[in-house]
Amino acid sequence: MKMSNTSFAWVLEVRPGYEEEYKKRHEEIWPEMVEMLRESGVKNYSIFRHGLTLFGYFETDDLEKTIACINQSEVNQKWGEYMAPIMKIDVDTRINYPFLLPLQWHME
Repeated sequence: MKMSNTSFAWVLEVRPGYEEEYKKRHEEIWPEMVEMLRESGVKNYSIFRHGLTLFGYFETDDLEKTIACINQSEVNQKWGEYMAPIMKIDVDTRINYPFLLPLQWHME
């Protein structure tokens, strides 16, 4: 699954009524979660919300390495368990990661 681009995005959902809780949990994101993401190669990571829809954007130079590091991380497993009650997460079982959106157009 070698990908030549370095920009990636995903779409997930917040469960109805948990919008403010989702925001609060990310305002208080665990420092060890941020460190793990950095160590896995994630850069320029942003999450936007429109209603219940979450749109995540991140960059990495090696997607396979990044996903492998995240999937093997104990802190990511704990974060996932912490967030599961307030989110609907659709995972691509081929890569054990949220479905990545295909790039349709890019302008520099």
